[in-house]
Amino acid sequence: QVQLVESGGGSVQAGGSLRLSCAVSGYTESIYSLGWFRQAPGKEREGVARIGPGGFTNAYTDSVKGRFTISQDNAKNTVYLQMNNLKPEDTAMYYCAASNRPWSGVLREQDFPYWGQGTQVTVSS
Repeated sequence: QVQLVESGGGSVQAGGSLRLSCAVSGYTESIYSLGWFRQAPGKEREGVARIGPGGFTNAYTDSVKGRFTISQDNAKNTVYLQMNNLKPEDTAMYYCAASNRPWSGVLREQDFPYWGQGTQVTVSS
């Protein structure tokens, strides 16, 4: 089992920045990918970013490329999502997730069996 606990959400004006953190514990040796997903009210959950072992083979959804950066601190067992130049359309509940399956190249929530409780990000215009 893998446990994930997110933090760092909040409210910010458009153009601002936030950094989300996700503390990872449990059977971390089984993890192939750590990812961030988000779900806005009335919308389906979508993949935002993914990081692989050693911080390589990262992936981002097109709408956040150049603005968001996923990273990890192995010593702290923590994965981060640095979000810059935030837009109102980034408003959503953000979830950290872990996958014990080989990376398929596509960020799909069905490949991630372990999830955190979520942290809310609200961006005002």
